[in-house]
Amino acid sequence: MRILQIVPSISLVYGGPSQMVLGLSKALANQGVDVTILTTDSNGDFGQPPLDVPLDKPVPQDGYQVRYFRCSPFRRYKFSLDLLRWLWQHAGEFDLAHIHALFSPVSTAAATVARKRNLSYILRPLGTLDPADLQKKRRLKQVYVGLWEGANLAGAARIHFTSEQEAKISQRFGTNAPDIVIPLGVTPPEALQSNGVDRGDEEDGEDGEDREEFPSYQSPITNHQSPILLFMSRIDPKKGLDLLIPALETLLAEKLGFQFILAGANPQDPEYERKIQQQIQASPLSSHTTITGFVEGEVKAALLQKADLFVLPSYYENFGIAVAEAMVAGTPVVISDQVHICPEVKGAEAGWVCGCDVASLTQTLREALRDAGEQKRRGVNARDYALQHYSWDAIAQTMIEAYQNIINN
Repeated sequence: MRILQIVPSISLVYGGPSQMVLGLSKALANQGVDVTILTTDSNGDFGQPPLDVPLDKPVPQDGYQVRYFRCSPFRRYKFSLDLLRWLWQHAGEFDLAHIHALFSPVSTAAATVARKRNLSYILRPLGTLDPADLQKKRRLKQVYVGLWEGANLAGAARIHFTSEQEAKISQRFGTNAPDIVIPLGVTPPEALQSNGVDRGDEEDGEDGEDREEFPSYQSPITNHQSPILLFMSRIDPKKGLDLLIPALETLLAEKLGFQFILAGANPQDPEYERKIQQQIQASPLSSHTTITGFVEGEVKAALLQKADLFVLPSYYENFGIAVAEAMVAGTPVVISDQVHICPEVKGAEAGWVCGCDVASLTQTLREALRDAGEQKRRGVNARDYALQHYSWDAIAQTMIEAYQNIINN
């Protein structure tokens, strides 16, 4: 089975939706699938240099291969004529294409090429068919659907949604391509994989003594006994920081102790990122907050494992890969009811689910922060659920079955 994964970029700066393709490709390769990723060298949208990678040649990685193509002529939109030329020439060598992103020029054009070359393809919309997301640049998207994306949706062998809720609410524009619902996978942090850390068995004193400063930045926080509240996601208006900041200010005024860590960046809107940083710095929260910027690797793993609560009060989230990463690290989550894996979180008692407003978020955080024992219990539940349902091996097997069904038919 030869599968193409096509995605505008796999740079770390674009976060979970892009990085998911790497985890899926590795898991598929481990089960014997021949996987090639087609992508661009894009590495941010505001003057950052492109990825330093070989272009238009196979780059072996974790059992699969990646082909990078220069962003040209539209670097801002991660477009690549060279990628599309390669796809046109080589489409017949593959059984299926899995295309990640809608309303992205290179993904849209790739689906069009696949259709013209009779290559079956799956589209993963990444939440772009959510009615809330469709309101952004609404008129432009209507034109886009009329010219290209409507035909791409109609011609897809499957539309890949990552949660039942995403599938339920997504706009289809009158098309009837069948759905598949397969969640995203997560990789457990190294500590969990190597020695089976069970956060639920930690002694309170040991936990306090073990909280060292994380290696890549200096933290102003000195009260190691206060619970750590972690926000780790793209710094974007949809993530609900306009709800979280006033909620935390209210809790601080009530003398409820906590340490807040804001981890993340926004390579596509650095001005909004600066606005949030300035708002916190001018707030009473400033002396209780560490702003880390973008984190990865050991620092990211350390933050996820040391946090007592993970919070993401998004206005809409088709899955929430950061939520699943927190869960597999054993950290209970506080999420809004617009994060589409909220039924799973609620059912597994893996955290708390609140309404998408300041009052509900404030009350939920108040309840969660006041009960350390419940934090630990729900953290264990979160880890157990994530290991069972979001493991890459299980997801790869389900995906292979879906691929095979399409190819056979």
